[in-house]
Amino acid sequence: MKQSAILILLVIFSMQLFAQPKILELPKPDRKGGMPLMEALDNRCTTREFSEKELPEQTLSNLLWAAWGINREESDKHTAPSSNNKQEIDIYVVRANGTFKFIPKGHKLEVVSGEDFRTFCGKQEFVATAPLNLIYVADLSRTDQKDYSVEPLASYSNAGFIAQNVYLFCASEGLGAVVRGWVDKDVLQEKLQLKTSQKIIMAHTVGYPKK
Repeated sequence: MKQSAILILLVIFSMQLFAQPKILELPKPDRKGGMPLMEALDNRCTTREFSEKELPEQTLSNLLWAAWGINREESDKHTAPSSNNKQEIDIYVVRANGTFKFIPKGHKLEVVSGEDFRTFCGKQEFVATAPLNLIYVADLSRTDQKDYSVEPLASYSNAGFIAQNVYLFCASEGLGAVVRGWVDKDVLQEKLQLKTSQKIIMAHTVGYPKK
């Protein structure tokens, strides 16, 4: 009887262990240096031809911090603004080695899937082979909006602030980027396992420009 009870406890413990989201630590972001702002603005452009070369982990870490990282730890405020400080935007990171959700607090990645979902991130051919697609998702449960069928207009602006941060970072680091609205949101919604309250706003493809 005791052995059966121990076995049951082990099974329950194993189930709980595997049910917990897997968290990956990102390198500490380098918050110094980079191109002067006016030069980055002068170099900002849209790219639609990408090399398949992967971004180094440090570059990815710096990019995500620039996009939506926490720059005031005492108040958990971000590098981009959000309406009424709702902070409803999440960034999903889609790469060849899997799909992840960026966790700004602690600067981490939560594993969503080990599959390559890049082909579902947009209609253009380059989307499936570029090394990185960022998906900006609004979780309306963090806002005052109760009717999730209504377009979250403020969230489009909030995602736009993040997208501009990405553009400027890419300009500073010699990366290419293109923000896109041409996404099959229904299919991607299912792949990312999003809730009804979560709405895909736009996508952002990033990588080294193809030479």
